[in-house]
Amino acid sequence: MPELPEVETIKRGLDAEIAGQTIAEARALWAKSFPDAKKAIGHKVKSLDRRGKVLIMNLNRDMSLMFHLKMTGQLVLQKKGGQRFAGGHPTASMEHNLPDKSTRAVFTFKNGDKLFFNDQRKFGWIKLVETAHVNLDKLLVRMGPEPLGSAFTPDVLTREFKSHARAPVKAVILDQSTVSGVGNIYADESLHLAKIHPARLAGSLKSAEVKRLHIAIKAIIKLGIKHGGTSFTHYVNALGKQGDYLQYARVFRRQGKPCPVCATEIVKTRVAGRGTHYCPKCQKLGVK
Repeated sequence: MPELPEVETIKRGLDAEIAGQTIAEARALWAKSFPDAKKAIGHKVKSLDRRGKVLIMNLNRDMSLMFHLKMTGQLVLQKKGGQRFAGGHPTASMEHNLPDKSTRAVFTFKNGDKLFFNDQRKFGWIKLVETAHVNLDKLLVRMGPEPLGSAFTPDVLTREFKSHARAPVKAVILDQSTVSGVGNIYADESLHLAKIHPARLAGSLKSAEVKRLHIAIKAIIKLGIKHGGTSFTHYVNALGKQGDYLQYARVFRRQGKPCPVCATEIVKTRVAGRGTHYCPKCQKLGVK
């Protein structure tokens, strides 16, 4: 699933490319993905925003489009001149001629550029809402603070860990009501940086560990954004570059390789139903 750094990269790239453009045509190839497609026609794109993993395209006439890529969604901007930018869940559709069998919606702008919303599993969605009502959306209302915002504090984590004391710490930070935008990749990375085992019960963390994890989450998210998120295939993201965070990854997808801190072999297991990577020496399960 695309996480905050990936969606932030898409936001920045599209903001540079389509802000000021007018939607000449909007088609839903899968109606449930974008039921209000026709109502988007004629609107001008003012700017792009992001809340957690939700991309927000602000339009004129006080309207906005909300995009959620879910597990397999992606956005591909095909420039009239042939250049292509892509972001989201990496598949061959990012390189193939579009639309293809995964394409759920297509936007055509007056300048001839096209934006394709692809989603293999059909879980992603696009909504057209009044701009004033964006933050009232039921998903955003339940969303926790932005990890790089001032509202995200150690006290927030302490409260959530106490409320879910018997849950694995990884499960709690994956919960979007705890902190928005952190998914599987950056949870593993943050927990390794903080030297906390992902299966530790949330209620067992001491104050110093909570503060360490708070710092780690912010640092890892910043690093993810700096490097344009992650790429698993050969595509350019919405900034025209390959997301290269995985070159700097501490544990994610590094099972069997040495820990960058102590050289112990990184292990992959399952925590909270998700594939999880950790160092058994740096991240001991027992409470110290």
